[in-house]
Amino acid sequence: MSLIDALPSPAAIRRRWQPNVVLLCLSAAMLAAAWSFHLVTVAPNRIVTGTGFGMVAAIGWPGGVLVSLLFIAMAALAWVPSTRHYRALLGVITLTLLLMPFGLMVAGHWLIPVDAPQARLGIGTAYWTVLFVLLLCLVEVRLRLGLSRWWTALLLLGIGILWWLCAAFGLQALALVQEFQARERQFYRALSQHIVLVSSAVSVSVVMGMLLAMLMRRYRRLQTVAFGLLNFLQTIPSLALFGLLLAPLAWLAANVPALAAMGVSGIGNAPALIALIAYSLLPMVRNTYVALEEVSAETLEAAKAMGMRSPQRFWQVRLPLALPVLLEGVRVTAVQAIGLTAVAALIGAGGLGTFIFQGLGQAAMDMVLLGALPILVLALIVDAGLGALAEALRPGGQQ
Repeated sequence: MSLIDALPSPAAIRRRWQPNVVLLCLSAAMLAAAWSFHLVTVAPNRIVTGTGFGMVAAIGWPGGVLVSLLFIAMAALAWVPSTRHYRALLGVITLTLLLMPFGLMVAGHWLIPVDAPQARLGIGTAYWTVLFVLLLCLVEVRLRLGLSRWWTALLLLGIGILWWLCAAFGLQALALVQEFQARERQFYRALSQHIVLVSSAVSVSVVMGMLLAMLMRRYRRLQTVAFGLLNFLQTIPSLALFGLLLAPLAWLAANVPALAAMGVSGIGNAPALIALIAYSLLPMVRNTYVALEEVSAETLEAAKAMGMRSPQRFWQVRLPLALPVLLEGVRVTAVQAIGLTAVAALIGAGGLGTFIFQGLGQAAMDMVLLGALPILVLALIVDAGLGALAEALRPGGQQ
């Protein structure tokens, strides 16, 4: 073999050095957003509209150069992707996420006058865009490195704790922090109401979904009717379903004293819980049914040959093997319920949606964020936790 024959072909070189187009585009998008849009806004009080400030005005030229270098470094590492470069990318993304709250501190120190106690620092378009795109980059790098969801959840938890500490001790001028401090007790009450509603709806839908899925496996004719009804419920808009429940529940509360004593009424938790369960049943039933059906017949035959009776085969073989897919149904159900519970505030059920609709009514976007951001965080925590648990329980899955 000659020396020329031993050299790699041009096609092999192109495959080896093929850049990660996704990360390149995301890095370019962050760089463009950071220099094109306002990083923060400053308002003299809660009523007046804030004035936007770009990156240089907010954090100075040194901060702007540092931010640009981080994004350029991400693009350079994505241009020649490798396992080592993806690990370096993970480090750059983590560093950027950790530095972002300190950027708000610097902007508040420079832009908020000392003699203006009512002044408020708002988060601008560039900041939100960079944060969203950074999370997309984190997902891409996680998939490339094959990291488990547990690892990603712990990383985001650590970053979230740092952000919370910065908000509690160094971001008193941030409008979102001021909205929280003015409504701290209301916030924790709304958060607990939100969690209780979601937990109740998901728990009931899990039990009902499993029972319905097992009945559908036993009585095949029930499958078409049940799936048709559940699909129909999904087509009804959430607001319409909440409204449809008001009249019958109010009539029942007025004519059945026992139900009224239990707290059933046309508004409040009762219609919210019924609507959430109705929306949660379809993903729960579908995933449970598919999970139980996909257990291989050979495995069940082997269990039967070992002398296991039918209940033993279900509880000791079929259900453990179906559990990862079943948990995926719980994950989808829980994340969907977390979002839908926000609408329940319109019928007096409380929850974090109260701040969203109050903020919209008062044109106070920071109050809207006070309700929307915790919902987003709750959804991410539940999605990451249940997804990681399902991944760990899956045969051959990552631990």
